[in-house]
Amino acid sequence: QVKLVDSGGGLVQNGGSLRLSCATSGFTFETYAMSWYRKLPGKDRELVAAIDTTGTNTIYTDSVKGRFTISRDNVKNTVYLQMNSLKPEDTAVYYCNGPGYWGNNEYYSSHDYWGQGTQVTVSS
Repeated sequence: QVKLVDSGGGLVQNGGSLRLSCATSGFTFETYAMSWYRKLPGKDRELVAAIDTTGTNTIYTDSVKGRFTISRDNVKNTVYLQMNSLKPEDTAVYYCNGPGYWGNNEYYSSHDYWGQGTQVTVSS
């Protein structure tokens, strides 16, 4: 069965950094695209970043471009989100999502599995 376990959240000061990890199992990780979503307080979940099977292609929501980097390790079956220059408005619960596929430079979740969520809080 598909299992996604995300971790790495915490409390960080404005301008700080965190790295989120999502350990996966139950599917052929290297054949699927993966993504990170977040749920800001009072808002719906939104796509933060996505990555194709090899890590060659990535997409980011405009608000995190230049600050966040999604990456993957196809040996460890793990996807990461490196978050730098964090801002209070990044405060949210972050969720790993997959498996997905890549098409026309867009991410699509084929089966819609989610990690349990990891809280990121950025203080001002």
